[in-house]
Amino acid sequence: MNIEDIVRKIGPVAWPLLFFSILSLSVIFERIWFWLRILTQESKIVDKVLDAARDDWAIATEIAQRAERQPIGRFLYAPLSLPRRDSETFRLALESSAENELALMRRGEKVLELVIAIAPLLGLFGTVWGLIQSLESIKISDLGTQASAGVTTGIGESLYSTAAGLVVAIVSLIFYRWFQALLVNQVKVFRKSGNELELLYRQFPPMDSNTRTTSKVLPQVIVRDKDTTQENTTNRRKQRKNKFSEPPQTTDSDSPESEEK
Repeated sequence: MNIEDIVRKIGPVAWPLLFFSILSLSVIFERIWFWLRILTQESKIVDKVLDAARDDWAIATEIAQRAERQPIGRFLYAPLSLPRRDSETFRLALESSAENELALMRRGEKVLELVIAIAPLLGLFGTVWGLIQSLESIKISDLGTQASAGVTTGIGESLYSTAAGLVVAIVSLIFYRWFQALLVNQVKVFRKSGNELELLYRQFPPMDSNTRTTSKVLPQVIVRDKDTTQENTTNRRKQRKNKFSEPPQTTDSDSPESEEK
């Protein structure tokens, strides 16, 4: 049985079914390649970013930026790329980035849903069309003769379209459910890595430029205060020394003239 015979048996719905099958296969192959790249690299990216965040947030930001081709890299880089951030802003950036990335991961689902819904209907339509053609050719006088054998053959061939539509829908449904399971697992990965990154941020927040400037200025102020204190202490000591080093002043009652008197 060659392709021409199969197309002839399926009937007029053969070309629409062929189109939807090619469309479904193209989405399936593209999604398989997409998920294989994610599953083989995301764990390494998460480990590198988290390990670097424990020591230096600048290095963690650089690692996440280099991994922007991966969804997990863009997810982790979103809060790290903010110029000024607090705990609440950090968490909101993670949530917003996760929603965007998960929406991109659902690409192709609508196509598979369309094929799953349309393919069986097209097959059923082809079967009904074949039955109509076969039953129209039946004559009452041909019942029980060899002429009716061709009618039963046509009825059997009309079922090929239903079988073809079911095959296309079943294959698309299998991969559609598999991609849904991978997406659910990805939600868990995003949640776990995001929580760990936020916990590290709360435990070891990065030093801002204002904090660094203050830490540089404070020692100078303290030194100046120490110098001023030392100067005041020295002046007080000099004043005390001058006070006690002055000769005592004699009064009239202590002079020799007053004694003679």
